[in-house]
Amino acid sequence: MLGLAALILLALCVFVLIGLPIVISLAASVLLFLAFSGGWALALPQQTLGGVGDYILITLPLFILAGGIMNATGIADKLFDFGVALVGWMRGGLAHVDVIASVMFGGMIGTSVADLAGSGSVTIPKLKAHGYPGPFACAVTATSSGIGVLIPPSSPMILYSAVTGTSLGALFLAGVIPGLLMAVAMMITISILARRNGWKAMGTFEWSEVIRTGKHAILPLGMPGLILFGLMFGVFTATEAGAFAVAYALLLSTVVYRTLTLSNMRRALVDSCILTGEVLMVVGFSTALGWALSQAGVPAALANGLQTVFPFENTTLKIFALLLIALIAGMVLDPLIPMIMPVLLPSLMIMDVDLVHFGVLMVTTVVIGQVTPPVAIALLVAAKIGNEDVMKVAKANMPFLIALFLFLILLVLVPSLSTALPEILK
Repeated sequence: MLGLAALILLALCVFVLIGLPIVISLAASVLLFLAFSGGWALALPQQTLGGVGDYILITLPLFILAGGIMNATGIADKLFDFGVALVGWMRGGLAHVDVIASVMFGGMIGTSVADLAGSGSVTIPKLKAHGYPGPFACAVTATSSGIGVLIPPSSPMILYSAVTGTSLGALFLAGVIPGLLMAVAMMITISILARRNGWKAMGTFEWSEVIRTGKHAILPLGMPGLILFGLMFGVFTATEAGAFAVAYALLLSTVVYRTLTLSNMRRALVDSCILTGEVLMVVGFSTALGWALSQAGVPAALANGLQTVFPFENTTLKIFALLLIALIAGMVLDPLIPMIMPVLLPSLMIMDVDLVHFGVLMVTTVVIGQVTPPVAIALLVAAKIGNEDVMKVAKANMPFLIALFLFLILLVLVPSLSTALPEILK
């Protein structure tokens, strides 16, 4: 059966690389398994529907809709101006502003591609207009957009919670410190590049400008803060937090800023429905693929293989091995978590790995996968926004990719960076 598993995984990669939609690729791979194994054909719809039946997935369309509404209000410029006031005085100031904008914007949107589409349309043209190379502008924006999936709310964390049964509230809290540290890692990289290339600061630091721009940004920034507060003190559950986020976004866009028109609302609803439908279809068929691989004995073989390669009790090395498998898969497959976690989860349970900690590691792996060829969806989107050659963007992104790998190693070696907040609030 392992040979059959290898066949369907190879078929999946071929389907994706030749350009078939990921949903069709997943379904076709499972059908291949059923055809060659003589399995029951109704297993595909049964497993698919079971995969999208988890209650926690209700949070997904709610957070996506909240982000869509906030995006429609034009908050990107407000956050960008606040970022300029905070870090524009540093060498390479505008690139630092890009990172800070992703921290703030991603904390409301929850998906890196949506963050990239929202903030990238503002930051990439500004970076190019201020003399930064176009490929660098696209690279820094693409990579920094990954910060948004670590800082709550986070769509990949919602998917991870649904697949593994891990507390979504704990995952949200666990991502805060790593998300901020990832921003620091990127800003250190930018400082090195700025000194090497002679990029200047945008101006001097002035408290009056911070206060002026902060007044306009404080209400949009209140969404992630209030969500964290509510989760920390038990005001609402993670699912209820999604409904709160939608209500908060509607309040800001209709009462405070009064920028939400019927046309904008319709666009936010349609975009949210399309994105939610796409993600849930992938989740459902990924569940079916995970079932097929389990039937073929892949999780057991993976666990036995890890024990053979690492016979000693060193969980850290085994975690690195699992992340390497996930990273290789993430270079081709997106979204990664619902496809890979059903295979990795049994090994994690045997190793008694903290699933909250591994959740942060997996989300970081997703970020790395989105900026690593051959697919590199974030680089493709950024290159399209900036009208740049994607290969040049990938080359310009190498320093940030190295920084992300070092950052992932740090998270593996120091679990408390991910588990500190959830442990304090238990």
